[in-house]
Amino acid sequence: MIYFLLYLFLEVFITSDVASRIGGLMMFGEIVLSAFIGIGILFNFRTTLVANIMELKERRVDANGFYKRNLYSLLAAILLILPGILTDIIAVAIEIFLLGQLIVNRFTPKFPQEDLKNQQKTSYYSKDDNVIDAEIISDSPALR
Repeated sequence: MIYFLLYLFLEVFITSDVASRIGGLMMFGEIVLSAFIGIGILFNFRTTLVANIMELKERRVDANGFYKRNLYSLLAAILLILPGILTDIIAVAIEIFLLGQLIVNRFTPKFPQEDLKNQQKTSYYSKDDNVIDAEIISDSPALR
């Protein structure tokens, strides 16, 4: 309860300070613009989720990173929809963090290529190249 009151105090204090500096109309515009951006993130969440599933499937991200990306993206969208400067600052910081993770994951493979090559070698047997699967049916009366 004390954290919520502290958050509420900071939100009102920062929002009123910013509103007194930029004016009421600009503050209204900022609230509406950030709400539209948050709604846009929610509308595009389906596409983001599919892209994250593909990265999880291709083993470019682990399950924990997959959960964090989706959860943080939803949290940032909700914070952008809520009116206030502090929530917008937190949401933008979350989005910058997610963008940084995406950039880092693009240039660093999650699993080394040597491990993938070893897995492929163990699952592929070259001695089975010349084997033909067949069923042998005997005409012997002893087997009937």
